[in-house]
Amino acid sequence: MTLVRNAAARGAVCLDGSLPAYHLHRGFGAGANNWLLQFEGGGWCNDITSCLERANTRRGSTRYMSKFEVFSGILSNNASFNPDFYNWNRVKLRYCDGASFSGDSKFNNGTSLLYFRGQKIWEAIIHDLLPKGLSSARKALLSGCSAGGLATFLHCDNFTKMLPSNASVKCLSDAGFFLDEQDISLNYTMRSFYHDLVDLQGIEKNLNPNCTSSINDTKLCFFPQYALKYITTPYFILNSAYDVYQFHHSLVPPSADLHGHWNRCKLNPAACNATQINVLQGLRRDMISALYSFYRNSGRGGMFINSCFAHCQSESQDTWFAVDSPTIHNKTISGAVGDWYFGRNITKEIDCPYPCDKTCHNLIPSQQVSLR
Repeated sequence: MTLVRNAAARGAVCLDGSLPAYHLHRGFGAGANNWLLQFEGGGWCNDITSCLERANTRRGSTRYMSKFEVFSGILSNNASFNPDFYNWNRVKLRYCDGASFSGDSKFNNGTSLLYFRGQKIWEAIIHDLLPKGLSSARKALLSGCSAGGLATFLHCDNFTKMLPSNASVKCLSDAGFFLDEQDISLNYTMRSFYHDLVDLQGIEKNLNPNCTSSINDTKLCFFPQYALKYITTPYFILNSAYDVYQFHHSLVPPSADLHGHWNRCKLNPAACNATQINVLQGLRRDMISALYSFYRNSGRGGMFINSCFAHCQSESQDTWFAVDSPTIHNKTISGAVGDWYFGRNITKEIDCPYPCDKTCHNLIPSQQVSLR
């Protein structure tokens, strides 16, 4: 782990005031001038109570973070496991602001102090990497998983502007396409959650200005589905149509299932009854609908929307590239992303509906993890 030593002077600090950090594994050979930056994920905090709790964990402070990270999947340096990006400079941006690297505010009531400085953390890490070779990058890919995948939508075009004009710069979101979806009680749980997040952490001024100027509810631009059409950098969207995080927190949040009718279904898709499967097929339909314009109109975009009960598939070796990795039309996730990045093939893959895909690794979390 590399701490960004001069970050505090920029006001770029974690929730608790600790210095931000990243992990860099140097590229070599033909990849020495290419860069892959991966935003770490890990939910959000949208009120003072949850942010104070978070500030005392590795999600809100580098003081509690592991000093070493295992780089696997898209971050691996082994050509057998990561054939297209193994020899690139690979960076993991540690996540400690609770707002997908986008806030710019602070809270101080005299007894408690919280820094919401995600936007400044993003800028400080980039400025630390530029003199380390990023400023002369030939190829670059900004990626991330979950809350980190959402961060790529917020920072993609900004990343492009910071790099040489002749560099090939593209962006990848893994499990970051969080939908503005009604839950089973017909409430917009995620919309309400994100509204509070945008307000608390001062995010609105950092949202895409073309999006915020064209929509009445400007906070909605935190959702990728509203910001996507304004992003000009080539984009790849990797997501499960039955993303387990969205299934458990957006579609069927605990507040909408007080009696636990969905508990068995959440733990095992095979235990879902016909009515529940129908609700889940609605989630898939809504995701494909939200992506339809991108699918039809984006000449430089790519996508891989599979029908697995998963969340984050690029950082785990067994889902990224392995003998039994998930596939669509016999194409692995690694192969699809590589074909798209290097222009070897047009890659816009949408899986058939559950339960047709027999290649899935259904990565149902072993315990419920809250939005925060």
